[in-house]
Amino acid sequence: MNNSAAGAAGSALRLGWLARGWRNVREAGGMQLALTVMLLCVALFIARYSWVLPDGSEPTPLTSEAERAFYDLRAYYSADLVEEDKRVVLVVYTDQTLIAARKRSPLDRGLLAKTLRTLDTFEPKAIGIDILFDQPQDEDEELIATLRGMKTPVAVAYAAKATNPDDIEFEQQQYLEAFMARLKGSKARPASIRLDNTFGATRLWPDIREGLPPLLGRVMLADAGEPATAFADYEGAIDYRRPKFQDSVLFPPAQIDLFVDPDPEILPFLKEQYAGKYILIGGDIVDYDRVETTFTSINGEVPPGISVHAEIIAQMLDDRVLTPIPTWVLWAMAVLVIIVAVLTALLEWPARRLALFGVAQLVIFQGVPVLLQVRNVDTYGLPVVGWLIGWIIVFTAVTTAARASGAVQRNFATGALGKYIPRDIALAIIDKPELLSLGGEKREIFVLFSDLEGFTKMSHAIEPEMVAKLLNRYLDLLSQVVLDHGGVIDKFVGDAVVAFWGAPISRPDDGTRAARAGYAMWQAGEAFRREVAAMDASLPPIGKTRVGLHFGEAVIGNFGGATRIQYTALGDSMNTAARLEAANKALDSAVMASREFAEASGLDWWRPMGRVQLRGRARAVDLFEPAPDFPAEDRAELAEACKLVATDRATALRLAQQVAARHPNDTALSNLARRMEAMDEGGTYVLG
Repeated sequence: MNNSAAGAAGSALRLGWLARGWRNVREAGGMQLALTVMLLCVALFIARYSWVLPDGSEPTPLTSEAERAFYDLRAYYSADLVEEDKRVVLVVYTDQTLIAARKRSPLDRGLLAKTLRTLDTFEPKAIGIDILFDQPQDEDEELIATLRGMKTPVAVAYAAKATNPDDIEFEQQQYLEAFMARLKGSKARPASIRLDNTFGATRLWPDIREGLPPLLGRVMLADAGEPATAFADYEGAIDYRRPKFQDSVLFPPAQIDLFVDPDPEILPFLKEQYAGKYILIGGDIVDYDRVETTFTSINGEVPPGISVHAEIIAQMLDDRVLTPIPTWVLWAMAVLVIIVAVLTALLEWPARRLALFGVAQLVIFQGVPVLLQVRNVDTYGLPVVGWLIGWIIVFTAVTTAARASGAVQRNFATGALGKYIPRDIALAIIDKPELLSLGGEKREIFVLFSDLEGFTKMSHAIEPEMVAKLLNRYLDLLSQVVLDHGGVIDKFVGDAVVAFWGAPISRPDDGTRAARAGYAMWQAGEAFRREVAAMDASLPPIGKTRVGLHFGEAVIGNFGGATRIQYTALGDSMNTAARLEAANKALDSAVMASREFAEASGLDWWRPMGRVQLRGRARAVDLFEPAPDFPAEDRAELAEACKLVATDRATALRLAQQVAARHPNDTALSNLARRMEAMDEGGTYVLG
């Protein structure tokens, strides 16, 4: 079969699976279908809105928190690893600063005024002050005079009660407005320091509100002549970065005290460090203005708000605009997840294959957001957990509907077929009824033929009811052996069991299964003998179970007519297996296989037992007996004996007798030694 034909056959097979699944769904009944459709709608809603509803609220805390956790993970591990960013520098009040100034709140504005005058001499690009001047302080006049005299553009923190109701009161708002009014005409102008703390962490740029001045970073870049036009209306995620080296920070802070009346000798050094930089002034205090970020849930760090503003400035300088995902794409992806879940549920594949397919989809659903994140796509709001939950709901709903209609019939059919063939083959036949179409095909199969020694004679000596009870028990034991080893029960002929492997479905280990089944069948027969003896001492002794095994061609299929058919195997292979079973009596053995069977079985437990001419066969057969525990040395010696029997019978006989002597209770070995004395010139023993 060429590749195109194979591909077409595969596609047709997959469409057949889908068609059967869809047929089962349609036959599930009106109530089941209505419930399924309702669950599909629920799943689609979750797949689209598991993170946040259109009004901005959480659908459920559980899904929303899970979505944010997955976002934080992919944002953290896909973040750029960078060295210290020297374009933005921080000048901060620390706890040590407050201790030295003996003043905690509001922050000392005298220190700030002196620092601003020093920094102005360094000629930085712009200065941003992340400190609200919302209540009076003795140093205000000095600070206002300093701000009005600055040559460097200064962005002064601004907040409104409407947007920060928890941080500023009405009176504070009034004072802040009056403070800002006194700066008009200078290079100091207001800038919003509002950060977005939705869902407890600063993951996004703050949305642009009417009545608020531009964001602190936007004002600083615009005043420095580097307006970030691409970020004019940006409200996406903050693209946080991580330090490249352990125990390092992106923006090392300098304590504000350093710039108050600095030593003239270090002024040139400080100017070199701060000239042409963006300088942010604010607090780095343990309990003041700390914000959780995208990374906090991963590394546990809660940085000061001034660091977030620094990250925003760096993002604008790098022009790292994260591409938003359009709403229609989010809907399309949600619909795609639902469709994939429906198709997966309709595929009537084996559980293991279906599980692998589901895992592959899970990897894709989780991998796509990571890939998008790495490629600078804004995945905040991408409902990854919603996809998973929606997929599970749809798969469960459609699977339940698809299985409901055919469960009873399928179980009945599987159970009925399972009395004759293994369950996996029964399921395959149910899925592909054409496997049992009328007619036959030539196949190579492994054939097993068994018989219970002396049962016919014993059945005449006991009551018919007891005969039936014993026979049913015996056939039940042997049938279970065949099915446990994946064989097909062809027929029962009295107490004889005929079975084969390799049809209607062949498997790579059919030979091994058949060989182990033959040996296990003899063991089951021995167990039956002990069971009968223990059940009733008055019953005649049960004979041993004899097994013949052969591998060869046979015609397999359904034979019969329109009113009655039988799935069976026909051909010389069946007859050979029967002859091998019967030969056990003359060979003093229990299980005997042909060379063809032994070599195709894939097992190494066989010991050669000579060559015989079976009754009704023109060609001699090399015999092999299963002997799992037989010593390897004796096995090799037997093989040498059987090899030499046609050319050096004396040596062969001596070797066989030596092996038999080491196993005095092994009747089959003793029989082999006797047969070697009566073999013809070709080394063959003719069974009478």
